[in-house]
Amino acid sequence: MPHLLNDLGNPPIYGTRLTVGMIAHKLKEHRLLDKAILNTIKAGEAFSVGEHFTVEPFHIAHSIPDAVGFAITTPAGVVVYLTDWKLDYTPVDGRPTDLVKIADIGTRKPLLLLTDCVRVESKGYTPSETSVGEAFDTIFAVAPGRIIVATFASNISRVQQVIDSAEAYGRKVLLLGRSMENNSRIAFELGYLRASEGTIIRPHEMAAYPDDQIAIVCTGSQGEPMAALNRMANRDYPHVKVKEGDTVVVSATPIPGNEVSVSKVINNLFRLGADVIYGAGANVHVSGHAAQEELKMVLALLRPEYVVPFHGDYRHMMLYRRLAIGMGSYFSDENVIIPEDGAIMEFSRGYGKVTGKAPVGYIYVDGTTVGDVGNVVVRDRQMLAKDGMLMVVVSIG
Repeated sequence: MPHLLNDLGNPPIYGTRLTVGMIAHKLKEHRLLDKAILNTIKAGEAFSVGEHFTVEPFHIAHSIPDAVGFAITTPAGVVVYLTDWKLDYTPVDGRPTDLVKIADIGTRKPLLLLTDCVRVESKGYTPSETSVGEAFDTIFAVAPGRIIVATFASNISRVQQVIDSAEAYGRKVLLLGRSMENNSRIAFELGYLRASEGTIIRPHEMAAYPDDQIAIVCTGSQGEPMAALNRMANRDYPHVKVKEGDTVVVSATPIPGNEVSVSKVINNLFRLGADVIYGAGANVHVSGHAAQEELKMVLALLRPEYVVPFHGDYRHMMLYRRLAIGMGSYFSDENVIIPEDGAIMEFSRGYGKVTGKAPVGYIYVDGTTVGDVGNVVVRDRQMLAKDGMLMVVVSIG
């Protein structure tokens, strides 16, 4: 966000309370908060952007509270944008996806739907977040020592479930990892997380309690090198040394490409004597994304003229197209457009195509500089980190 603001000439920012809270923290770190134009929006309250666009936010269920989709009224028609979502009827925050609003938008014959499709390979419906709470209760009831739960720092609902289980079984809770601490602090301040007084403790207070009264929520569920769980697995974390009797819960599914890193962390935790609970069979994680029947339900309610799947690999988008076409006469190949990164698309009634491509790729942040380092420099640094460097000095008389 700090880099985008500078590149785009400091445009206004719109977000729900939790989103704005997180953005404000990030901008404050970069000393940009004073000049930022922050606008807090609410689900159910429309707002205008410029002269020609009306935006209607509506609530969608995800693992982070305050997530919204958008119905954007444009001169060409209504565009519906659904970011990460699922049809969870019993979410942790008590606010399910607003199907009534989605059905209402469908009566307005939307021109375009842009939707998350990353879980299109899964049949049926994505389980509710409450099922994870039941699994946590079972673990907390029998774990003999400390319980360490690794999850995404943005998964505020999962953090709340750990706190609830910890309080039910008389455990204190530590929040470890920079992003976990920051996000949780903001969520507590804004009322999206709740805990009884004395439940949350600091690392230096942990020694005052026996192991069976400690629960830890930390980052590192994707095997990130500098995250708390990875450092614990490598015996490189100052506050927690994993030992026999600890129970480690990996409450996440590896993102494609992270499988090797996650497996390495799990193996190292087992070597240290911990009992590691992970994987689909353990029921300690449910996806925040819609499965096939949910995707089809929203397509049937909206019946947009065009559909653009995103937030998935190319295979996910192609499978989504197949799913949409399989619904009968609603959609055809021409109505479901598959974009590549950087695709520029144009739409109007009876017209929808990819018309160009914008330059895209990694932009590296190197200390205080942005974009000055390219792929070649990064490759050379990786080689130096792995193989080292030999310098030969020859004196010629």
